Amino acid sequence: MKITVIGAGNVGATVAQRIADKELCEHIVLVDVVEGIPQGKALDMFESAPVHGTDTRIIGTNTYEPTEGSDIVVITAGLARKPGMSRDDLLAKNAEIVGGCAEAAYKQSPNAIFIIVSNPLDVMTYVALKKTGLPRNKVIGMAGVLDSARFRSFIAMELDVSVQDVTAFVLGGHGDSMVPLARYSTVAGIPLPELIPADRLEQILQRTRDGGIEIVNLLKTGSAYYAPGSSAAQMVESIVRNKKRILPCSVWLEGEYGLNDTVVGVPVKLGKNGMEKIIEIKLTDSEAAALKKSSDDVKENIAKVKL
Repeated sequence: MKITVIGAGNVGATVAQRIADKELCEHIVLVDVVEGIPQGKALDMFESAPVHGTDTRIIGTNTYEPTEGSDIVVITAGLARKPGMSRDDLLAKNAEIVGGCAEAAYKQSPNAIFIIVSNPLDVMTYVALKKTGLPRNKVIGMAGVLDSARFRSFIAMELDVSVQDVTAFVLGGHGDSMVPLARYSTVAGIPLPELIPADRLEQILQRTRDGGIEIVNLLKTGSAYYAPGSSAAQMVESIVRNKKRILPCSVWLEGEYGLNDTVVGVPVKLGKNGMEKIIEIKLTDSEAAALKKSSDDVKENIAKVKL
């Protein structure tokens, strides 16, 4: 088993470290355009292996030849929004970056499953899907796993309970229009609305939607990477170990939930073949409307991408 992580920034490095700590593969290849960064971080990570007792080999590279024959490719590469740059500018720049990475990685590993972490997440998943030409089960975006983890964290904080007893689902696009589903969220099987008053629950739902920007505002010079890295690694683990976990991920929809020609977060079964099934759960009219709005927002941004 060989896994490539493209982008050796904070998110990519965290993904690689989590994968190594779990010994999910024999080889990890960390790729970045900046000379020395992937090599140095890979060496540093491998030097921690004796402490953790793991034997995963990690190498860094600035080219794609060493990634040949990868089973999974995780793409984290992309630019952060800078002063004077519009969201459309970021969309165009990252589409170019992610598209190039996907094409180069696919050339070396045409049988790989691709996990996309770069933002804007849902649109970048679409870009990778189109650039590789892979079937939709093999190009999956990491959005709902992260958003659901944040939701679960806030629930655990609110109720002072273990995160292990909290389950939660966040569907839709990875942005302001995401759809946290309180009805399908539980603590030890107890529905969330029975534990948290409606007004307080709405505040927690909004904090979930604002989870990324809350961290950006606190850090001031960066964005989240521990939770995104862990979320991507959880997806990798479900695929590598064929655990068939039901996780909310961004995938291309072909009529599911009444949605077509868009990439949006829905519950999927993740196993050795990638996305093995989309789980369609019953939504209320308001939940379905919120999911459609989120889907339409993504579709609007997809239309701006020139491939």
